[in-house]
Amino acid sequence: MAKPGWKKVLIALGWLALWQLASLWVNQSVILAGPVEAFRALLTMGLTAEFWQTVAFTLLRIAGGFLLAFCAGVALAALAHRCPLAGEILAPAVTVMKSVPVVCFVILALVWVGSQNLTFVIVFVIVFPVLYLQTLEGLARADAKLLEMARVFRLSGWKRLRYVYLPALLPSLTSGCQLALGMSWKSGVAAEVIGTPMHSIGQQLYFAKIYLEIDRLFAWTFVIVVLSALFERGFLWVLGRIAGRMEGTDDLRL
Repeated sequence: MAKPGWKKVLIALGWLALWQLASLWVNQSVILAGPVEAFRALLTMGLTAEFWQTVAFTLLRIAGGFLLAFCAGVALAALAHRCPLAGEILAPAVTVMKSVPVVCFVILALVWVGSQNLTFVIVFVIVFPVLYLQTLEGLARADAKLLEMARVFRLSGWKRLRYVYLPALLPSLTSGCQLALGMSWKSGVAAEVIGTPMHSIGQQLYFAKIYLEIDRLFAWTFVIVVLSALFERGFLWVLGRIAGRMEGTDDLRL
C-alpha cells in the first residue's frame, strides 16, 4: 500500500494525465492547453524579471491587506467583547462588508484609491469580517468558571488572555484564518482582473484571456495556487509558534 505522501503524488499525476488526455482530445490549445504546454509557459515566464516583479506586486498587496485585516479584526473584536456598545456600533459595517458584492467594493476602490492600491483594499474588506466574527466567537467561548476564578485571584489581564482566553480563541481564530487566507487570494486576484493594475497577476490573467494564451492562463493559475498554499502554511506556522510561546509552561504566579 502506498504511503500517504506517495498516494498524494499518484493522485496528482492521475489528474495531470487526465488533463493531458482531455487536451489531446480537444486538440485546440486556445480552448484547452495541456499541462506540458502550461509548464513550458511557466518556465518561459519564470526566466523573466517581469514575472518576479508581478509575483512580488500581488503577493505584497494581498499579504499586506490580510495582515492589516487580521490585526484590525482581532483588536476590534476584543474591544467589542469587552464593550458591547462598540460591538453594536461595528455591527452595521461588518454586515455591509459581508453582504455587498465584491464588484461593488472594487468599483468604489478604483474611484477612491486607484488601481495600484485596489488589491490591498479589497483583501482587507473581504477578510476583516471573517476574522472579526471568528475572534468574537472564540472569545465568547472562554470558560465562565475560569474567568470567575481569575477575578477572584486577581489575575492580570495578560494572564487572563494567556491562560483563559487564548485556549478558547485559538481554534476559532485558526479556522477563520484558514478560510480567510483562501478568500484573500480569490478576491485579491479577482479585483486585479477587473482593475488591471500594472505589474499584477490579475493583469496577466486578463491579457492571457484577451490574447487567448490559455497555456499562460493555466501557468498563472498554478502560480496563484502555489503562492496561496505557501502563504497559508507560513502564516499558520507563525501563528502556531506565537500561540505556543504564549501558552508556555512557566509557572502561573498571581
